[in-house]
Amino acid sequence: MTDIYRRDFLRGSAALILGSSLAAGAETPAGKKKIRIGQIGVGHAHASKLGVYRKSADYEVVGIVEPNAELRAAAAEKDPYRDLKWMTREELLNVPDLDAVLVETEVRDLLENAEICLTAGKHIHLDKPAGASFPHLRRIVDQAESKHLMIQMGYMYRYNPAFLLLQEFLHQGWMGEIFEVHAVMSKVVPPAQRAELSEFSGGMMFELGCHVIDSILWLFGIPEKVTPFPRHSLASANDTLADNMLAVLEYPRCTITVRTAAMEVDGFNRRHLAVCGTGGTMHIQPLDDPSATLTFAEPHGAYKRGMQSLTFPKFTRYVADAADMAAVIRGEKITSFDLSHDIAVQRTILQAAAMPLDK
Repeated sequence: MTDIYRRDFLRGSAALILGSSLAAGAETPAGKKKIRIGQIGVGHAHASKLGVYRKSADYEVVGIVEPNAELRAAAAEKDPYRDLKWMTREELLNVPDLDAVLVETEVRDLLENAEICLTAGKHIHLDKPAGASFPHLRRIVDQAESKHLMIQMGYMYRYNPAFLLLQEFLHQGWMGEIFEVHAVMSKVVPPAQRAELSEFSGGMMFELGCHVIDSILWLFGIPEKVTPFPRHSLASANDTLADNMLAVLEYPRCTITVRTAAMEVDGFNRRHLAVCGTGGTMHIQPLDDPSATLTFAEPHGAYKRGMQSLTFPKFTRYVADAADMAAVIRGEKITSFDLSHDIAVQRTILQAAAMPLDK
């Protein structure tokens, strides 16, 4: 079998963003069979990403699993799931020539279902965060590596064009020596969802801050020390949600702060990542459909000295994830995110969320 993993991250991911093959509904290249994929679960907040795979010419969606009758009934008439075949997990995993499974259950059930899919010999897209049990995740990763199966994590900013451009600036050395980084990832969480999120002591860092922690480790590597500052700040809330969280990630010559809150008005538009170096500063805001300001001490290529505004093509979540997964499964490339990265990210998330690593 081909080894789909390696220990350093691939450059050139920007080509995935800009390539026309990512467009939903694009024609499958001649001679390439569609990848047969199914989904387990509709309980995850991002489960509706299945719609991207249904529109992609790279995939044939063969069915969906949801044992919870209430969740299934609520999802059945929504566009991402309409007219799909509902089946049991056993039925899905026994579909002839099934290549991969999207694991989109509620967080508490992610790792159990991921392990069952890998045992059945299927590649998986595993949504975030990667469960609350670090030992269980390590066992799953070992299984995937031994079987040469792909685990693609569902963090939102891996293929974001602003993050890819920042990574290129860092690679070129144009940002100079990095000394300060700030990330904010917040929103307003309604009362019913607050109660659900209270299931995990890691609160908003576990639920939401994980997205930017993934990007931070991709850009800057593993921190030497992680210090969490969890708070339950909304006194009027009848729950235990850690709803206002800060984590400080320490590097030899840089400190990085990650903030996430459950009650920030218009939090989506203030989500940002600011990177400060001796050669320049880049501030990406908002993150989801990004724009950025860039200030360089000296001109570099097409970028002038001083402050400038950057705009990017319309960015739609999950389209690039789907295209990258298809390319890996077909053997056209090595996965862009190594499993050792995913392990380091999960360890850092749990530390930043003040959650245990030994359970």
